[in-house]
Amino acid sequence: MPEPVKMELRDTFNRKIDYIRVSVTDRCNLRCMYCMPPSGPPRCLKPSRILKTEKLLQFLEVARKYGLKKVRITGGEPLLRKDITEIVRAIRDIGVEDLSLTTNGQLLPLFAGRLRAAGLDRVNVSMDSLRPERYREITGGGDLQNVLRAIELAEAAGLAPVKINMIPIRGVNDDEVLEFAALTLKKDWHVRFIELMPVGKKPAARGASSLDGRRVTADELKAAIRAAGELFPMGRSGSSANFRLAGGRGVIGFISPMSDHFCDSCNRLRITAAGRIRPCLFSGCEVDIGAASSEKEMEQLLLYSVRSKEKGSLLQKGVPCGAMSQVGG
Repeated sequence: MPEPVKMELRDTFNRKIDYIRVSVTDRCNLRCMYCMPPSGPPRCLKPSRILKTEKLLQFLEVARKYGLKKVRITGGEPLLRKDITEIVRAIRDIGVEDLSLTTNGQLLPLFAGRLRAAGLDRVNVSMDSLRPERYREITGGGDLQNVLRAIELAEAAGLAPVKINMIPIRGVNDDEVLEFAALTLKKDWHVRFIELMPVGKKPAARGASSLDGRRVTADELKAAIRAAGELFPMGRSGSSANFRLAGGRGVIGFISPMSDHFCDSCNRLRITAAGRIRPCLFSGCEVDIGAASSEKEMEQLLLYSVRSKEKGSLLQKGVPCGAMSQVGG
């Protein structure tokens, strides 16, 4: 039986922190054009540098005593971890209320049933095109049929509602926005359009990314969808501003880290695959929990990380996030 919560975690701007995103690997089986830095795929961590599962669980147990309610497992591609079902089961046993996982879907057909049985609540599936050849080009070799099959099996297993993440890129896949929105008319899916973000440690030093200038803002997307059908606001859940099409079953969400920062309502911390807490995706601050030798040290690092959260997005200061495969997106 989980121990009772000690107290709420609140940062210095009185935001309640009860959500942690956990990257369990920096390895990925795809090479998405928006995920990798302009210099190419980063070198993956040696296995010895990946945070030990025992340390991760110890930290999450400490965080749960301070009100942790929600955990999302990310990567790289988390399903590349051979022990992913054991990790899911162990996190569920800690007593978190909401446990989800973000995946590119390539391996999900093999895992959907097992993940649900282990205690996973739902999945977020990245899918940036509904056209097989274009999907393959965007992802560096992915198979769209695997993703569509994965979504079908995830629904059948009870990993619902399925959330589909789509990053519109001008001149690449932005002509499919209406097709993605239309998926919510017949399906109880949450289709979320996410603004393209900068990646890489020092992009200016390496020259401009091939995707510079190709960001499509949330306002542009809403205008395009409204021209085809009425959008009804449904409020905000976390980072997503949600809407529903007239007669629709599902939800259309807009996540706009670049054009409309949602920092005022941020309730999360991130843990990288190397075991470093990031108070913000774009934070220059990292707190190493792998070196902690006791629960007390873990507690101190947690509290320090929460105190270190800044008021606004560091994007405003030109701080890039690094390769998404390394920081967990």
